[in-house]
Amino acid sequence: MPFRYCPQCGAHLASRVVKAGEPERRACLACDYIHFEQPKLAAGCIVEVDGGIALVRRSIEPGYGKWVFPGGYVDRGERVEDAARRETLEESCLEVRITGLLNIYSYPGRPVAVVVFTAEVLGGVFAAADEALECGTFTPSQLPWSELAFPSTFDALSEYVARVHGFEAPTDFRPPHPG
Repeated sequence: MPFRYCPQCGAHLASRVVKAGEPERRACLACDYIHFEQPKLAAGCIVEVDGGIALVRRSIEPGYGKWVFPGGYVDRGERVEDAARRETLEESCLEVRITGLLNIYSYPGRPVAVVVFTAEVLGGVFAAADEALECGTFTPSQLPWSELAFPSTFDALSEYVARVHGFEAPTDFRPPHPG
């Protein structure tokens, strides 16, 4: 739900074009305060375990029951790489070292940008943690393409398997954006 009142003077905010060529923004008609909607940043790691790509099946919405690589939101003030490692540990019980940046995925009209790293396992035992129903490893040809949670999951895995394994992902299984 968008902000309704100005945090500076308490007057009502209204949607309006503040600058030509830019989208409408919530702005105060009394004091000219402009509320800029901030994107959400998520980070994750694609890591291989015993020759397969490690995925977890989500136990939370959005995407309940669908497969993803470990990842989640970056906390304010947290380094993106640290968030990717933390989320990988929290969701898969794996301690990892970042080996590279795969890509950044963002989509028109969607508030979340996803930074995806490649990583290698340093320690831990691959297991489903508190936000996962189960975990599994998949070769590129075994990946559950039709059961992936998000377009960013599909796009990142497609790019990863093409780059690392020379495997072409199927194009007919790209999931829709949730909600």
